[in-house]
This record gives sequence, structure tokens and C-alpha cells, in this order.
Amino acid sequence: MAKSKSSGGQKEVKSAMHRRKTGSLKRGKGGKGGTVKSRKQAIAIGLSEARKKGKKVPSRKKAAKKKSAKRKSASRKK
Repeated sequence: MAKSKSSGGQKEVKSAMHRRKTGSLKRGKGGKGGTVKSRKQAIAIGLSEARKKGKKVPSRKKAAKKKSAKRKSASRKK
């Protein structure tokens, strides 16, 4: 059975997309990385904000977690 998404999570993503269009959506810690240009990145930020607020949204992709784990282990070996 498919996971149901909350309307609250959808509102967070919609809000992030709107902020991207107006140019007020920032990336990086404290927004010091500049404005977000990518649509995909805006969606990712919206989902991340929804997760922080405890909304019911799909979990992160497992492949992305595996890649970051591989990078960490590779840097430790050096």
C-alpha cells in the first residue's frame, strides 16, 4: 500500500517553490550559500522543512544515504 502524504507537507513544498520564484529561498547553513535556482533543490528544501516540523512526508531515498556513507568511509581511509 502506498504511503499517504500530508497536506501540510505539500504546503511546505508549495511555499518553498513560491519563495524560489520570488528569489527569497536561500541554500546552505544560515542562507549564506546564495539563492536557489534549481526546481529540484527547492522541492528538496520544502520536504526537509516539512520533516523538521514533523509532517508526514516520504522518507529520503536510500541511494542518497548510501552514497553519503560511502564518501564518509572513503575520506576516513585516507
